Amino acid sequence: MRNNWLIYTIFLFAVLSSCAVSLTSLRSSNMNKIELGMSKEQVSDILGKTYTIAEKYMEAKDEIEVISYRNFPHDDEFYLFKFKNDKLERWYRELQPKYNRPSDK
Repeated sequence: MRNNWLIYTIFLFAVLSSCAVSLTSLRSSNMNKIELGMSKEQVSDILGKTYTIAEKYMEAKDEIEVISYRNFPHDDEFYLFKFKNDKLERWYRELQPKYNRPSDK
């Protein structure tokens, strides 16, 4: 009985681990579906609802909103999507700079 429980636990862990990689929303297959002019809802339907609103402002009479997706597990890489009046105007990838501390000598 105890061996069965261990086997099921290992099997469940293996399945969940393999799914974690395939659930990454910023895969190239998903990114290739993104087109300029899409609404924010259309983009989030493809990439998921786990975005962060990075910026929101009015420019003349246009509403500008920038949302950000972090490319898990690459924490230093994220994508920004700029919407003008709820239409995707541009998107681009950003890399966080890595800071090296000078070594103490």
